Amino acid sequence: QSVFEDKSPFAAYLPPGTDAQVTALSDVQIAVCAAPGAAGFAPRLIRPEQCKRSVRGKGANTRYVCDILPDSEPAHSLLVVEVRTPSGHSSSYPPHKHDTDDLPHQSFLEETYYHQINPPQGFVFQRVYTDDRSIDQAMAVENSDLVVVPKGYHPVSVPYGYESYYLNVMAGPKRAWHFHNDPQHSWLLDL
Repeated sequence: QSVFEDKSPFAAYLPPGTDAQVTALSDVQIAVCAAPGAAGFAPRLIRPEQCKRSVRGKGANTRYVCDILPDSEPAHSLLVVEVRTPSGHSSSYPPHKHDTDDLPHQSFLEETYYHQINPPQGFVFQRVYTDDRSIDQAMAVENSDLVVVPKGYHPVSVPYGYESYYLNVMAGPKRAWHFHNDPQHSWLLDL
């Protein structure tokens, strides 16, 4: 009933050229995540029990992850994940990036964050920045906002009293998620 429930969603993988029809029998939220692709993979239903759930981070960096279409599952270029971040916590933190084709150290993946906030009048903060600061944007992100991350680091912080959800969609020429932490903040991993 809500993206804030501790439940995995149903999803469908539909390769290019696939027709689909959805009939809602009650209120529903549907996200359409798309990226360039080619034929070669069959359409398939992704059931909630197939989604891997995990906890990332520790302390005020803890968040709850649901891998819907991870790089371990067949697809052309698309990766899809849900992340719930508790009140007062940070996510995508320490800041990391994946904007360079340098496997196995880092992969090139563009990314979007579709945010929802609980309660919905709240906001979160997201910063998108590059090492050379050619991009350096700090944003107060509200419920149902979409943030595009073409490159750079992209941490999210959730103020006290609100809970964050984002649907994370990534795609790139090589379908692998390998990231590089901002060296200025990597010391946080030792705490």
